[in-house]
Formats: sequence, structure tokens, C-alpha cells
Amino acid sequence: MNMRRFLAASCVGFSLIAAPALVLAVDDPMEMLPNPKDEARAEAIGSQLRCLVCQNESIEDSSAGLARDLRRVVREHVAKGENNQQIMDWMVNRYGNFIRLKPAFSFSTLLLWSMPVLALLLGLVSAFIFYRRRAAAPPSPPPLTEEEKTRLAQLTKDKDNAP
Repeated sequence: MNMRRFLAASCVGFSLIAAPALVLAVDDPMEMLPNPKDEARAEAIGSQLRCLVCQNESIEDSSAGLARDLRRVVREHVAKGENNQQIMDWMVNRYGNFIRLKPAFSFSTLLLWSMPVLALLLGLVSAFIFYRRRAAAPPSPPPLTEEEKTRLAQLTKDKDNAP
């Protein structure tokens, strides 16, 4: 019975300790814009931006401090009246193209995504050329005739007997 009381007291104590942390995890109400259309626009922009701490979450989904700061920056730009493209351009200029969850298509992204296929093709072409040259190599010389073997034996005997 003492063990049950201990477990119950532990659960209550843990709940009291964890409750403030759960309250802090909720977004700051001061972070939201008063106009629902502007807030929806800010959330749409934030859902396209990568949290630089979590890396595979948008800043809207992340609870990291940096994501919270970036959400505030996005809302400040929306409140100033900037359009979506201006805000995205500002973020990319500030943090690089990595901040986009879906980077814009460019030659560098094409090169990045096509590099494994190009490497595979290069390997296949190299193997084909290697084996083709190997097959086209001159054949080994034919075996010596009896006459040639006798002549070779004479020459090597003469060398062994030479002073």
C-alpha cells in the first residue's frame, strides 16, 4: 500500500513540475496578428520556411526558440504590408536558400539531383570501355613449334657454357 501512495504522490508531483513547461510550449498569444487574413498569410509563409534548428520542420510546426523568432519576423513583415515574395526574398537573402523547405528549381538543384544518375552512367561507360579494350587486346602468341623449341634450347645451352 505504501508503494501505491508513493507512486500516486510521484505522479502528482511530476504533473505539478511539468505543467508550467507545457504552458510555455504553447505559442505566445502576442505573436499572433490581430487580422485573421494577415495571420493566415503569415502561417502560410511560415509553413514554407525551414526551422534551422529542427531542419525538417517548418517554423510554424517547430517549438524551437529560433523558429519562434522567425515567426515574429515573418509577422512583422506581414504587418508592414510586404507581399509574400518580398518576405521570402528577405529570408533567403538573410539565411540562404536552405531556409526554404522546397527550394526553387535552378541549375544547381538540377545538378544536385542528377549527380547520382550521372555518376552511374559514367561508371557504366567506363566499365564498357574497359571491357571492350580488354576484349580487343591482341591475342597471345601461338605456342612454339618443335623447331623453335630446339633452337631456343640450343641458344640457352650456349649461354650456360659461355665463359
